[in-house]
Amino acid sequence: MAKLPDECATMVEVREGVDAVDRELVALLERRFGYMRAAARIKPNRDQVRDEERKASVIAAAVAQARVCGIPGDVIAELWDRLVEGSIAYEMEHWDQIRSTTT
Repeated sequence: MAKLPDECATMVEVREGVDAVDRELVALLERRFGYMRAAARIKPNRDQVRDEERKASVIAAAVAQARVCGIPGDVIAELWDRLVEGSIAYEMEHWDQIRSTTT
């Protein structure tokens, strides 16, 4: 079990903590991409996959949460922009795959 940041006394402990968080983040992203697969299954039209209003809302919510947590909102905005764009691309690809196997 990795130590919490304030409990770390060595760089080995810091790196173990970062590695543990990275594993957790990947697991959370796996679940998030599962929701993209669900959206691809549910949305009847491919043009519904990209929703700029929703994208802006998701990024704004992440930035607001970052500020509450005291981490840099501009960094989170950049990360979330990439995450949302990657999610849209993944959803479109999955939408296409679902429809190509059913026709």
